[in-house]
Amino acid sequence: MYVEHLSDPDGPGTVHRLPDPAPAHPVPGAPWWPLVMLDETWIREHAEDFDLYHLHFGFDQTPPAALRRIVDTLHELGKAFVYTVHDLRNPHQEDPAAQDAALDVLVPAADALITLTPGAARAIHQRWGRTATVVPHPHVLPLHAWAPHRSVPRTPTVGLHLKSMRTNMSPLPVARVLLAAAARGDIHLVLDAHTDVVTPGARHHDPRVVELLAAARTTANTTVHVHDIYSDEQLREYLRALDLSVLAYRFGTHSGWLELCRDLGTRVLAPTVGFYHEQHPGVLGFEWDASGRPRAEQIDAAVAGLAGSPAWQAGAEDRAAQRRRIAAAHEDVYRRALAARAAREGDAA
Repeated sequence: MYVEHLSDPDGPGTVHRLPDPAPAHPVPGAPWWPLVMLDETWIREHAEDFDLYHLHFGFDQTPPAALRRIVDTLHELGKAFVYTVHDLRNPHQEDPAAQDAALDVLVPAADALITLTPGAARAIHQRWGRTATVVPHPHVLPLHAWAPHRSVPRTPTVGLHLKSMRTNMSPLPVARVLLAAAARGDIHLVLDAHTDVVTPGARHHDPRVVELLAAARTTANTTVHVHDIYSDEQLREYLRALDLSVLAYRFGTHSGWLELCRDLGTRVLAPTVGFYHEQHPGVLGFEWDASGRPRAEQIDAAVAGLAGSPAWQAGAEDRAAQRRRIAAAHEDVYRRALAARAAREGDAA
């Protein structure tokens, strides 16, 4: 969805993006597969099909040496390389070393860099001495699907989604704070988890979650949903029904979930890590203490201030206008990257 929304919503521009090719042997029903384009052979075989190579995600399992060969192949063929730094810290990896090693290849080698927030750009400059163009995250909700969100009622509905217990998440201590608020009658709490978390033998099974959800089912003003991964439409409807979505991330950089909430009008409470609070003004915040627990008084204060507040929602027209700016910014970055690569090729000749 992110890459699809980098183009001008009014029609085709001057940038043509190749479709993401499916692997020769895809896994039925798999939501993700290794990038076919992230391969030296594919790059050589399709060198006549593109002028510039733009990388976003999908290199988690690619060793730094392979990334170096890919970048070297692109430059050998005279192709410009642009990298958007979405994640300075990979949310799926406990140890940051693997992501650090990949970034140490990609960031210095790029002909141009993009990132989503000024804070991330500052971090990139401090670490590598490179300047990244800041281009904000585009809308996630399709422009035709906009609908106004209600004002927050006296007793707000607050959601915490445990998903499949992604590596960077610490939802259980946050859930306990929210359960206490629900028991007091301060909120209606909705707790969601994926089926694999509560299924013995499944990859993400976590007995701690099973225990917490059992207790939650007996807590006043609390609803528990266990389900398979939502479709895009199901996720939208889930978030539309909330007044506040709580992100329980221990570490990270940017959030597409936050962007979807902004489109839908659902407020977000996010920890003060990464650069979530730079994505949009009005993101509510809490801190983790030294023991890894959330500061309960900050969560309680954020919840207490919700009642009667207006919906936190971007307008569809504003998002469409922003997307036009995003498309123009990408075209400008691409032209500068192509010119920089051509100049380097000329210097080397």
